[in-house]
Amino acid sequence: MIRKVTYQTKGQKAIDGAGVHLVRVLGNTTTDVYDPFLMMDAFDSSNPDDYTAGFPMHPHRGIETITFVSKGQMLHQDHLGTEALVTDGEAQWLTAGSGAEHAEFPGGERMLGTQLWLNLPAKDKMTAPPAYHSISTDEIKEFQLDGGVLRLMTGEYDGEEGWQGKYLPVDFYDIHLEPNAKVEIPVKEGWSAFLFTLIGDVAVDDTVILEKTAAKLSDGDHIVLETKDKSAEILLYSSKRLDEPVAWAGPIVMNTNDELNQAFEDLANGTFIKKQAEY
Repeated sequence: MIRKVTYQTKGQKAIDGAGVHLVRVLGNTTTDVYDPFLMMDAFDSSNPDDYTAGFPMHPHRGIETITFVSKGQMLHQDHLGTEALVTDGEAQWLTAGSGAEHAEFPGGERMLGTQLWLNLPAKDKMTAPPAYHSISTDEIKEFQLDGGVLRLMTGEYDGEEGWQGKYLPVDFYDIHLEPNAKVEIPVKEGWSAFLFTLIGDVAVDDTVILEKTAAKLSDGDHIVLETKDKSAEILLYSSKRLDEPVAWAGPIVMNTNDELNQAFEDLANGTFIKKQAEY
């Protein structure tokens, strides 16, 4: 059964961190529609003043962050002294789990990419130790399409496996399409899926999705993507819906307000980091 578009979310300009100009796509009003995906920010600028101030050291709990760099670079630093850099076409995966503190600094002549927050199951929020992984070019398998290429960032595609997180499986595809291309992409039936048009517009079963827009997809086992007279880069994400309550404040995502209050109390009294990080 073909997947269709059920909901669209157009990104809006925002400023976050130490003054980073970005496009906020998903947020606390879209958690149920896009479950288990929470926040998504997109970056697209060739002006270093828009992004080089970055995101100084800050905490997270209860989530994983997936940062994708199509163009440019992203430097990661964390509370244990880890420092890692990903560049064009690579990604970073941070498991905040029970508590992590990290900083991110975008760079390069053009910063083009996204950061997506993935919710952690309630059972794992306070038991998962912090962990970090760079998804480097040599880990990313590429598949030729009729009029494009699919890069397997995480999960599985066409029987091939890429890197995968421990707690909630995610199939994440970076899809590049030439003008006037039409491709069929398999998506696991029963999984919650959405796409984001990072560059260009794309038609999904005749529904046009404009650039910098997220589109939630109905259930089914495949999606048909079609470009017109311009090329496009589309990010396709799918995972298992959690259907758990979301209590979200700032960089913390838990299941109850009591858990949120405890997190901020931990921050105030210096007991936020609960587990040794696995970096």
